[in-house]
Amino acid sequence: MKMQIPQTPLRVVRLANGLTLSQVAVAVQLDVGNLSRIERGIQAASVDVAERLTTYFEGKITEMQILYPKRFTTITREKK
Repeated sequence: MKMQIPQTPLRVVRLANGLTLSQVAVAVQLDVGNLSRIERGIQAASVDVAERLTTYFEGKITEMQILYPKRFTTITREKK
């Protein structure tokens, strides 16, 4: 049975750009653990962090998508 994985917009754009959590965290001056929790929708991003991420990804993701990820999350099936 394949597992369904929620894909937040932040995770989608990061993976589409071939970047690791560590690379993005360093670039936006954020702890990798915090970024991971934000990406998974467990921790809310501050407006400042959302602005930095939007700037870093050159508008490929909006502040709204970062601040309210559950509104934009899609479900994908895990590949085995």
